[in-house]
Amino acid sequence: MSDLAVARAVHVVAVVLWIGGVGMVTMVLMPSIRRARPIGDWFPLFHMIEARFAPLARWMIAIAGASGVYMLWRLDAWGWFQWPSFWWLHAMVLIWLLFTLMLFVIEPLLLHRFLARQAALAPEATYRRMEWLHRVLLVLSLITVAGAVVGMG
Repeated sequence: MSDLAVARAVHVVAVVLWIGGVGMVTMVLMPSIRRARPIGDWFPLFHMIEARFAPLARWMIAIAGASGVYMLWRLDAWGWFQWPSFWWLHAMVLIWLLFTLMLFVIEPLLLHRFLARQAALAPEATYRRMEWLHRVLLVLSLITVAGAVVGMG
């Protein structure tokens, strides 16, 4: 088995766990919390559960990034970025950057406190905005995954 095959397998497993987790949170967890609990419980319960998923997501994002850079380096594929047909590669980097900034910088330094304040003032509106953001990120991520699978085919 070649080093590229291992790197690709590591990359795919990391993306499956990361984006699969985003899908689970977006399509199952958030709606379940909204339907099963009183409004005042939505944000605290989501935050408690999300705090368990965040470390896994951070590790998977780091592994996906490292394995992606390794494959680009190993294939000397940096030039692929200049071709429009490799749009999915740009999308991968963009999604990776978005989630990296969100989970490593924005969320821990700013967003948790901001959302806690907003949830205290307007819990339903705050939670629904979080759901909307998760849906947008999930759709963009799935488009990127589908584009990468087709693009590499």
